[in-house]
Order: sequence, then structure tokens, then C-alpha cells
Amino acid sequence: MKSLFIKPDADAILARVGTLTEDSQRQWGSLNVCQMLVHCRKGLKMALGEIRIRRTWIGLLLGRKYISLATNDIPFRQGSPSAKGSIELITEDFDIEKERLIHYIHKFCDGSKEGCTDNPHFFFGKLSPTQWGALMHKHLDHHLKQFGV
Repeated sequence: MKSLFIKPDADAILARVGTLTEDSQRQWGSLNVCQMLVHCRKGLKMALGEIRIRRTWIGLLLGRKYISLATNDIPFRQGSPSAKGSIELITEDFDIEKERLIHYIHKFCDGSKEGCTDNPHFFFGKLSPTQWGALMHKHLDHHLKQFGV
């Protein structure tokens, strides 16, 4: 299982983020590249406990059953749903948003497993640091593929 807590995995994600440009075009979905950068940063902020996204009722009912699907190496499907509040329509300059995401990837990795929140994920509920590391890698990988990198 890949994880942002595994240095080669994190380095590969950072290299892919580095190849994004403001002209990068999505392969599916509705986010533009800047919105995707903000969305991914919000995921990391959630994993670090800096923001909380309210639990969904469907997550309360089913989330625990799907944790293994979220943290394995099988990619998320295109069009997977996002939490309310995790998408920003108005963003700053591309270069600023890209640097912010890179900063948060480093912050997450450098904080190691001790830096992960005890707050529940909006869908899956309580996650271990190992699960947070795998989920954050998989989430970033999904959105980088969305933009062809």
C-alpha cells in the first residue's frame, strides 16, 4: 500500500505536482487545475486536524465498511463524490495554490504519523495514521491522474 509516509511515494507525488501548469487540462470532472490544488490541500488540512468537515449521514451508516477500499492500491473511480465544503470555486493564483499544496504535502510528511488528527474523516470515520497516509496518497494520485500527471 502506498503512503505519503513512505518517502519514495511522497517524492513521486511531489514530482508529479511539480509538472502541473496553469494550462493543465482535466481528463474528467468539473474542477479546474487551481480548484483541484485547493481541494487536495483541504484534504491534507483535514488529515492534520486543521479543518473539520462534517460527517455525512451516509458515511455514518456505511463509512467504516469502505475504509479498506479507500486505503488499498486500487485507484478511486472517476467521478467519486467529494464532501461539501471541500471544493472552492474561487481560488488564488495558480503558482500560489501550487506552492501551498507542496507546503502541505511536506507538512503532512514531515509531521509523520504523530501529526495526524484524531478527528473523524467526513465519510470513513476514525482513521489510524497509517490509514490517513494511504488515503492522502490515494487522493492526491487520483487528482493528479485527473490532470494527466
